[in-house]
Amino acid sequence: MKGRGCWEAGAVRSFCNSGCLSKFKKDDSGDEEPASPSDRSETHSTLKTLASKLDDLSTCNDLIAKHGAALQRSLSELESLKVPAEGGEKIKAVNERATLFRITSNAMINACRDFLDLAESHSRKWQRALQYEREQRIRLEETIEQLAKQHNSLERAFREAPTLANPPTAPNTAQGSVRPLKGEASDEDEETEYFDAMEDAPAFITVTADHKQHRRSGSNLSGASGGQHNDWNLEDQGFDSQHQASCNDSAGSEIQLHKKRRSRIPDKPNYSLNLWSIMKNCIGKELSKIPMPVNFNEPLSMLQRLTEDLEYHDLLDRAAKCESSLEQLCYVAAFSVSSYSTTIHRTAKPFNPLLGETYELDRLEEHGFRSLCEQVSHHPPAAAHHVYSRRGWTLWQEITIASKFRGKYLSIMPLGAIHLQFHSSGNHYVWRKVTSTVHNIIVGKLWIDQSGDIDIVNHRTKETCQLKFSPYSYFSRDVPRKVAGVATDSEGKAHYILSGTWDEKMECSRVVHSSHGASSSEGKQKTVYQTLAPKLLWKKYPLPENAENMYYFSELALTLNEPEEGVCVTDSRLRPDQRLMEGGRWDEANVEKQRLEEKQRAVRRRREAEAADALDGGREYEGYQPLWFEKKVDVITGEASYVYKGGYWEAKEKQDWKVCPDIF
Repeated sequence: MKGRGCWEAGAVRSFCNSGCLSKFKKDDSGDEEPASPSDRSETHSTLKTLASKLDDLSTCNDLIAKHGAALQRSLSELESLKVPAEGGEKIKAVNERATLFRITSNAMINACRDFLDLAESHSRKWQRALQYEREQRIRLEETIEQLAKQHNSLERAFREAPTLANPPTAPNTAQGSVRPLKGEASDEDEETEYFDAMEDAPAFITVTADHKQHRRSGSNLSGASGGQHNDWNLEDQGFDSQHQASCNDSAGSEIQLHKKRRSRIPDKPNYSLNLWSIMKNCIGKELSKIPMPVNFNEPLSMLQRLTEDLEYHDLLDRAAKCESSLEQLCYVAAFSVSSYSTTIHRTAKPFNPLLGETYELDRLEEHGFRSLCEQVSHHPPAAAHHVYSRRGWTLWQEITIASKFRGKYLSIMPLGAIHLQFHSSGNHYVWRKVTSTVHNIIVGKLWIDQSGDIDIVNHRTKETCQLKFSPYSYFSRDVPRKVAGVATDSEGKAHYILSGTWDEKMECSRVVHSSHGASSSEGKQKTVYQTLAPKLLWKKYPLPENAENMYYFSELALTLNEPEEGVCVTDSRLRPDQRLMEGGRWDEANVEKQRLEEKQRAVRRRREAEAADALDGGREYEGYQPLWFEKKVDVITGEASYVYKGGYWEAKEKQDWKVCPDIF
């Protein structure tokens, strides 16, 4: 009897601990490899094991019923014996509990039997459905892979054709092209969650007022604020001629007085690579965790790409001279849009910075500012950025890049706030970036779109500017890459209308009158703004000659990776894989990239071991701390972020880099 009891306990443990149920769930998830003969064999084995376990459970059921009945008989016999009254009461109580246990056991066993009957009756249907989904997945993967191969063959044949002109541009990269051909847009038509032209329409309409009539009737100015905006003629000269002068200064005479910067880099080699073979197993994963060859990169790090936000720093120089905070807000809005102008052709991925990697851009003598970036976290990847300008402003930000590959497109979501403060007025502006989407990842020509809202807030005056980046829609009548916005005072009254595109220019129109229009068929009421003629705030610089063979870099981007003496030993310019890639030696760059990443992983493992030792010893472990930035809670946003703590430029002056880690 004792041996049989051991077998019974073993049978129950065997059923409970069996991996067959977990294997069944794993197959049902649809996340495993496509069905194959081995998969079918495993399925039959799993079903056979389940049937065996069902028999074991039935045996356990019979044993519980048998031993329960024997226990009750024994208790009944004890009750019939002559025992003291107190003992009889205890035996009676035990008998009642045994009866309750038997009833509960029977109920549990009946429920188990019903469940197993249901599982058995539905298992074949589930298997058929699962097999169908797997076969569909196989066919889909084979189709997409075949399309990718055909696309690569077509591209190769096109490049080898000597008589053909330059390849046509994609829908969102064509200069002056409003819409693509019908066939080219077919891939995007299915993404209805992105492209609803009616929803993306602005909530206002602008009408240009007669300038002469406006001059005669000053009482109609709804855009005036404390007399600061009445002199619109002077603003005309300020917006246009000042912009032209600033462009000429920054692009011409001022640079000639200082160091001559390079104007070209080696042409991009013509390497072919099957993207699908790498990306098909990466759907839904974080982009920063996917090991990528340099073939998908451009020879700049994310820190250098972040520094490209300063391409149109002259907008902030002009904003610092504004007496009107609302006019200053318009320049800040134009600056926030201008940072996207460099992305229109830039479909390649920047290098993920190593932890502790830095990048400096010292343009103090040429343009009056100094910029420093540092990679402060690796998972999640985060970079801290600080810019000081002696022309009256300071900018800082911490950006974490979240990205997801969705199959047809790649979404890149920058997280974190951008801060801008002007020294003389104390105006403190805060805003966040919009989502970037890379389309046609598998088949077709890559193109980039920006979508979302930017809310710029002056926390000193409570004035705001709301900018809307309209996503591309094949069916929309609007110009592609459209940006529209309204600058309002602290009471919500509109003073300026901003309009333009994120890849070309931004204009500003002052509001002289506003009224509510008729309600639309959807019940939405639009505001009609009567404005003066628009004034140019910002216009994109033309790309350098031969830019299409130099990763479509702008004039600033061409200089970012230029070797410089005296920079920190962790500077991106000194990164060997990036330097090899820029020189066209991609095979060597891939080998070097793997070496650097393995070196970084080894350091992380050592740090984790130190943390474990500290925990075992009851000691505190501080963890990795950046060199030039420290985490503080921002008094305005209430968020903890990394801000510059100082010391970098002093260390550069002394050429003292002893505290810097060896990351290359």
